[in-house]
Amino acid sequence: MRDASGAGLAAIQIHEPVRICAIEVRDNPRYPYKPPIPLTILVNPVLTPVGDETFDNNEGCLSVPNLRGTVRRAVHLHVAAWDRHGQPIDETVHGLKAGTYQHEVDHLDGVLFVDRVTDPTSFTTWTEFERFHRAAFVERVTALVARVGS
Repeated sequence: MRDASGAGLAAIQIHEPVRICAIEVRDNPRYPYKPPIPLTILVNPVLTPVGDETFDNNEGCLSVPNLRGTVRRAVHLHVAAWDRHGQPIDETVHGLKAGTYQHEVDHLDGVLFVDRVTDPTSFTTWTEFERFHRAAFVERVTALVARVGS
């Protein structure tokens, strides 16, 4: 995850068939617009949307190199899991952090972001995203983060 400048990694991505994922964002050159997330390990996570509000998140994945697409994600998300020390996690996360959690937990359910893209015209390469779509996306998610938090 760190070596590839990813924001998370699910155990299944490294061929470990367990319901564990790691999430971390800190000075990430691929996602400088993402607020920091300290290293978080989710064991047997259960995610529940809080309310109906959603946002369009432009996502990529280490499992699908150089491809991005728009995925609708819940803005507010209740997280129930265990941490890496066996302590319970019971919290609500918001915005881009909620999007990142949903992306990683999807892996544990055998779902990739490409399965959630509803408009195939949103697929783009990383280079095309940077050139044509990044500015508008960053403007939208910056407003979201300012309104609801990370």
